[in-house]
Amino acid sequence: MQIHVKVNGVDYTHDVEPRMLLVHYLRDVVRLTGTHVGCDTSICGACTIHLNNQPTKSCTVFAVQADGCEITTVEGLAGEELHPLQEGFNEKHGLQCGFCTPGIIMTMADFLDHNENPSEEEIRHALKGHLCRCTGYHNIIKSVQYAADKKKQSTTQTQEVPV
Repeated sequence: MQIHVKVNGVDYTHDVEPRMLLVHYLRDVVRLTGTHVGCDTSICGACTIHLNNQPTKSCTVFAVQADGCEITTVEGLAGEELHPLQEGFNEKHGLQCGFCTPGIIMTMADFLDHNENPSEEEIRHALKGHLCRCTGYHNIIKSVQYAADKKKQSTTQTQEVPV
């Protein structure tokens, strides 16, 4: 079957098998390997992407179901500079092996778009559905708090610029 998708702002058209999962399409066909295959059962969250601006575990979606959709992967999150979450994970040591990191960053990016001043408890709740076997989540939470603060500073600076 032929599908048309926009991934990180780039249009793609490919023939795919109807049973191909979106995570495999992104990794094997489009060659964006930031989206990880962790469990193939939707438990770990390593494959989380944004599908039409909604966090989605790409191991639960067939590529043909994404026909006509816009997809953002961790590679497409940053512009000329790192996204505040990517910077936060670097600055606050929010990763060790890094396997779960792309999926967590994608979920937290959406979370911070809807909650600019999250509490630790809210961050922990938003992390449900993601498994990290290395960090114990302490530095992941610090990384998300860092990103929230950075986004607030950016918004404040934008509002203070005289026109």
